[in-house]
Amino acid sequence: MNGDLAIVNAGVILSGDWRSPIILDADTVIVREGLITEVGMYADLQAEIDRSPVIVDAEGTTVAPGLIDSHCHVVLGDYTPRQKTVDFLESYVHGGITSVVSPGEIHAPGRPHDATGVKALAIAAKSCFDNFHPGGMTVHAGAVVLEPTLREKDFRQLEKAGVRLAKFGFGLYSDPSDGADQVHWAREHGIKVMCHSGGASIPGSKPITPDHLLDLAPDVCGHINGGPTSLDIEGVDRVMDETEMALQLVQAGNLQSAVRIIRRAEEHDMYDRVVIGSDTPTGTGVMPLGVIKTVAELSSLGGIAPEKVWAAATGNNAVTWELPAGFLAPGKAGDIIIMDAPWGSTRDDALSALSLGDIPGISAVITGGVLRTLRSRNTPQAARAASVTPRQPHLEMSGH
Repeated sequence: MNGDLAIVNAGVILSGDWRSPIILDADTVIVREGLITEVGMYADLQAEIDRSPVIVDAEGTTVAPGLIDSHCHVVLGDYTPRQKTVDFLESYVHGGITSVVSPGEIHAPGRPHDATGVKALAIAAKSCFDNFHPGGMTVHAGAVVLEPTLREKDFRQLEKAGVRLAKFGFGLYSDPSDGADQVHWAREHGIKVMCHSGGASIPGSKPITPDHLLDLAPDVCGHINGGPTSLDIEGVDRVMDETEMALQLVQAGNLQSAVRIIRRAEEHDMYDRVVIGSDTPTGTGVMPLGVIKTVAELSSLGGIAPEKVWAAATGNNAVTWELPAGFLAPGKAGDIIIMDAPWGSTRDDALSALSLGDIPGISAVITGGVLRTLRSRNTPQAARAASVTPRQPHLEMSGH
């Protein structure tokens, strides 16, 4: 379901673009039929505001593109077999995550390895989540897990079925470099390939070294800071300097490595390659605040402006995976959150709270132009909370 609304009285609006992460001279966002149509000043958009059926007053707080979790382990439905938890995706929406990208439905019980089963699982997952939006979230699912049983014709079939994602690192290869053909075929058929990197994450998987990554040449170096065990410093630098892969930083990885990587990416003009995900649910657990927590950590410990880190978790993800969201700009999905410094913080707004390492309080989540929740049930209470006209009593207690 798509909606129409106006967001007014924003104190700061984040763009999602790391090059110009704050939109100047704007306090209003207009959404029509689920897409952003205008970002500008209240006085200039009065007519559009007046014809909006729902008006959300940001009360001088921060308006930002919804977070994109580029490494979220979905299977089918809003359930994780790994942690035996239901409604975890709806809970992630309360953490400001409005879209997720699957790194392969690898936690499916009895996951197949034969070509027919591998294709069937990817197609089924994609088809189901095309029609299912837990908490209003968009789930980009159906990432085919690359196996030696897959031939070039299989990728033609996957492309025809609309599969656009692939994951390497959990197939039955005796040597990971043997998967170069499958990676190549996937990319030839318009499928974006994310590759595991670093130490093994679960029994049955293998470590993926820098040499393997250079042989395989995927689009995305998954969890380059570890999933959970990071590549060594020399290996990280080789991937950064000798390839054009996207560099994925995750909450379930090595924090010291993540801080070093984001600093080095900024210093070496590689920031457009930095993308952020949670790599959950895994053994690390279900983490509704996994992405926003990573933004706070990289901002406060890495010394990177929080609005720029936010862009790595929104716009950079959108560009890397060719997603319709991630930016507050005309034509982009109306996936938006409103946030402020949390109660009790020594800072006065969301960005300064993030730079201190505090997780902001989310007071509204909007997806597809529809208000999904007020008062996040997972973040701290926002010091200043958004209000809505007409009132939405069914959402006012949604954080409790």
